[in-house]
Amino acid sequence: MDTVFHTRSLGAAAEGVKDQYADGIAAKVWEVFIGDKKQRKQNYRDFLVGLLRDKGCKRVLDVACGTGVDSTMLLEEGFEVVSVDASDKMLKYALKTRWEKRKEKAFDNWIIEEANWLTLPNDISHLIGEGFDAVICLGNSFAHMLDSFGDQREQKQALSNFERCVKPGGLLLIDHRNYDYVIRTGQTPTHCIYYNSKHTQSINTSVLYTNGVPALVTLEYRISLNGFAKGEDKDEQQVSQFRLSYHPHVLNVFSVLLDEAFHGQAKHTIYGDFKPLDEIVDPGFYIHVLEKIE
Repeated sequence: MDTVFHTRSLGAAAEGVKDQYADGIAAKVWEVFIGDKKQRKQNYRDFLVGLLRDKGCKRVLDVACGTGVDSTMLLEEGFEVVSVDASDKMLKYALKTRWEKRKEKAFDNWIIEEANWLTLPNDISHLIGEGFDAVICLGNSFAHMLDSFGDQREQKQALSNFERCVKPGGLLLIDHRNYDYVIRTGQTPTHCIYYNSKHTQSINTSVLYTNGVPALVTLEYRISLNGFAKGEDKDEQQVSQFRLSYHPHVLNVFSVLLDEAFHGQAKHTIYGDFKPLDEIVDPGFYIHVLEKIE
């Protein structure tokens, strides 16, 4: 899935922070990558919707809204959704969806705002109230927040802000790629547990080490655009290449960060590709579910 928020390119490491997606191109490519928004894999829909309903969640904060794909699914399933993202270029697609579906009550009431993870409680202070039943940050989105200072202070601050938005008894759902596998093998699987998209042709992977520690993973995607460009030659191969950079969260370290953000006051369950960890070897994604103690 790998939604495109809060990211810095590898080339920007030497020249300072750079918004790789400010021109909106990545948002357009992302729309192509997703294709039909109804093509979410059924096990993903069943896992997310089923978990939220089992826990009695009604009001959900999507902190990695992007183009609004997951938020749209939850609205269609009857949840009340507040959606935020730091990229206005991504949010314009969510706003477009809201406008197109404005005659439906759920979409007419859909709140979409620009917000930064580092200032989240202040940015949406008027919306938090007693907290949300669930906060979701899915699609490997959190890995786009790179470690600027080498001590993960910004990542810790963001996770702390997520925790502040979860009401007692509520949930945080957050995931990341299996970077343990990526670092060990130097490869990234092209299959996606979230969508049935067939547009990804390949993912070239590189790992940058600092003092012997993996500090940055860069994935170079080749996405087929055939059938999406107006007036294109149908016999000509249309391919887009773009590069995304991630902080390689390894499972044990990230688990500790999450527990610390909740001050040890949360039930922490980890899934691999939506399955219990003892049922799968080398999953593509890890999904963390933290239930805040009341």
